[in-house]
Amino acid sequence: MIRRVGMFEIAGQAMDRRLFVVAAATAVSTGAIGRTVTVSPALPAALKQVKAGDLDVAFGDAGPTDGRPVVLLHGWPYDIHSFDEVVPLLTMQGFRVIVPYLRGYGPTRFLSAETMRNGQPAALASDLVALLDALKLQRAILGGFDWGARTADIVAAVWPERVAGLVAVSGYLIGSQDAGKQPLPPKAELQWWYQFYFATERGRLGYEQNRRAFSKLIWTLASPQWRFDDATFDRSAAAFDNPDHVAVVIHNYRWRLGLADGERRFDEIESRLATSPTIGVPAITMEGDANGAPHPAPEVYRAKFTGRYEHRTVTGGIGHNLPQEAPRDFAKAIVDVANA
Repeated sequence: MIRRVGMFEIAGQAMDRRLFVVAAATAVSTGAIGRTVTVSPALPAALKQVKAGDLDVAFGDAGPTDGRPVVLLHGWPYDIHSFDEVVPLLTMQGFRVIVPYLRGYGPTRFLSAETMRNGQPAALASDLVALLDALKLQRAILGGFDWGARTADIVAAVWPERVAGLVAVSGYLIGSQDAGKQPLPPKAELQWWYQFYFATERGRLGYEQNRRAFSKLIWTLASPQWRFDDATFDRSAAAFDNPDHVAVVIHNYRWRLGLADGERRFDEIESRLATSPTIGVPAITMEGDANGAPHPAPEVYRAKFTGRYEHRTVTGGIGHNLPQEAPRDFAKAIVDVANA
C-alpha cells in the first residue's frame, strides 16, 4: 500500500511488487502498471561506455532511443542492480532508461590518474550533468536513493533546466560541510556510526579489507525486513571491486564532516548548496516504512519543494533500498512525475 500525500493521483490496484524475474531471458507480468505484457531483461547484457567530464562512465541503456529519458541513480553500498525490476516497468511505457555506475563503482573509471578521487556531492552532481551532455540529453527525469537521491536533488536545485521531474527516496538530502559539523541527538549520531569509523585510518583500512562484509552489514541494517539472498548481494557487490571505490567512499564521508577538502572548482556549487536551495521541478519524494538508515522525516523537508509535489510512504516493511524492495511503487512514481 502507498500513503498518498499531495497532488499526484495514484491509479491502478495494489499488485505484487515482485512482478519480474529479471534473470530470465523474458518474463511475463500481469498488470505491471496496466495490462499483461511480456518484457525483456531489465538491462542489456553489454553495458555502454561514454566519456563524460572526469569519467569514462559505464551505464545501462534500455528502451526506445527516442523515448523520454529517465536517469536512475544508485547509492552506497549498492549499484545499478537496484533498478533491475524498475527498468522493464518503465521501458514498456516507452521511456528510455539510463542507469549509470557512479564514480568509484563497477566499470566506471576516471580518465586520468591525476584526478582527485573526490566523493563530495558537488562532484557527483557534476558527473551527472556531464553525462547528460555526453548523451546529448537536454532534460531528463531523475530518480534515485541514497547518494543517487542526493545527486538528483542537487542537479534539480542547481540546474533545474536539465530536470523534467524528480523522484527522490528520503526526500531532500542537500547538505553542506557546515551543516555536517553540527552535532545531532545521541540516537541520531549512533545511526551514523560508519561515518565516524571512516573518519579514521583504521576505518579506511577496515573498509578496504572487508568491503563486502561491511556492505552486507549495511544492507541488513538499512533494510531490516528485506530478505535478500546471497546471489542478489553478490551481483551488486562486484561493483565495489572498482579500484577507486574505497577512496571515493572514504572521501565522501570525511568531506561531510569537514575532515577532507574538496576541489576548489566546486566551491561555487557548494556555496549555493550551503544555502539549502529549494527545488521547483515536479517532484515525488518516497520513504519506506522500515528504513533503518539515517533519513529525515518528510515534514522536515516539505517546504524545500516549491513546485508540484507529493510524498509517498511505501508500507510493508520496505527499507532503504526502495527501488529494489518496492520496484513497482518506484516505477509508478517515475511515471506519475513524468505525467505531471
